[in-house]
Amino acid sequence: MNSADSILTHFKKYKDMSINIDITRGKPEGLQLDISNELLSLKVDPITESGIDLRNYGEPLGIEEARELGSQILGAPSKNIIAAEQSSLLLTYQTFLSYYLFSDDPWKKRKSKKFIYPVPGFDRHFRILEDFDIEVITVPLKDDGVDIEEYTKILKENNDVCGILSVPRHSNPSGETFTDENIKKIFKIGKEYSDNFLFIFDHAYLVHDFLPTIKQTPIWSIATTEKVTDNCVVATSFSKVTFGGGGLSFILSGGRSFNLIKRMRESMIICPDKINQKRHVMFLKDIDNITNHMKKHAELILPKFEAVKKILSDIPSECGSFSNPTGGYFMTYNFNKPIATKVQTICEEMGLYITPASSLFPKGKCLDNVLRIAPTYVSVNKLELAMNIFITAVQIAHFDIEY
Repeated sequence: MNSADSILTHFKKYKDMSINIDITRGKPEGLQLDISNELLSLKVDPITESGIDLRNYGEPLGIEEARELGSQILGAPSKNIIAAEQSSLLLTYQTFLSYYLFSDDPWKKRKSKKFIYPVPGFDRHFRILEDFDIEVITVPLKDDGVDIEEYTKILKENNDVCGILSVPRHSNPSGETFTDENIKKIFKIGKEYSDNFLFIFDHAYLVHDFLPTIKQTPIWSIATTEKVTDNCVVATSFSKVTFGGGGLSFILSGGRSFNLIKRMRESMIICPDKINQKRHVMFLKDIDNITNHMKKHAELILPKFEAVKKILSDIPSECGSFSNPTGGYFMTYNFNKPIATKVQTICEEMGLYITPASSLFPKGKCLDNVLRIAPTYVSVNKLELAMNIFITAVQIAHFDIEY
């Protein structure tokens, strides 16, 4: 630990600098967006070889070329894939909406409905669950994925659980990647609980490795082996591959889930933006080109995560520890005391803005011992300044230094 006087000197210095650094959201920086600028000038022939006019209505499931591209990244048949718009978050919401309105036992008619969610988690997922008045039962995350022992216990103790929602690769915010065995157990135990148990995977960071990451068998392949394809939904998108909100997304499902989602989308969406889908197919081409494209992102992102880890390593170990993701857009700092909100407040006094600790848990119910760090949007220089502010705040809060 630095002396209290030294820590307070740093606090005063940063506070007097009129700093304004925001790392609350995981957004690509401009240089990452530049990687895809070719999309803006690609000339698209509006009539496909099969005679489809991309400018008009039609192809509600997406153009076949886009569905084939989704097939390559998800490792599943294109017939089970809808090529859509915007983000995996939107498709996740649409999945909940389809089950809420149109399933054989519509969730809107249930007096009690619950969903399992691994924590810490994604605030926008919690908003979805709140919108549909679904009670969230949290389950801890471990290095290999969901805490299976606790997951099993939850299902034994509850008779009204509809399913589980998770981010299985580079989870938001702590960065875990689920092993094949973990996913198999999630399927097996959920299926034993109920034939209608729903498995929803928001695969937002499917191709977003920046360091070597464990090999993960396509979820559809595991679902097929475990015979749960009717109850399995996987969503992903290109929002952090090309342009935020301007990429395309994919949803993978089978049997009744596919039909429910299709039914719901037919009520909402006449057709997707087929010109944009064609443009993305021309630009990204295939899985090999996508892999090479994502390496360019990794070259920009990795130095930022390394800079964060290097500076966080200077915090005395008695204060806590940080996660060590191999991809995605986030990492966490885990405190040994319930001081996360206090650290956030002290950071804000110095001009650094961080996602509130309460956002990482449903309805803000947390132990106040974890904060999310989103390194991607700011420059390395700003990020280093931000982390030096952060370690100052951590030590002030942990050692209860008056400031």
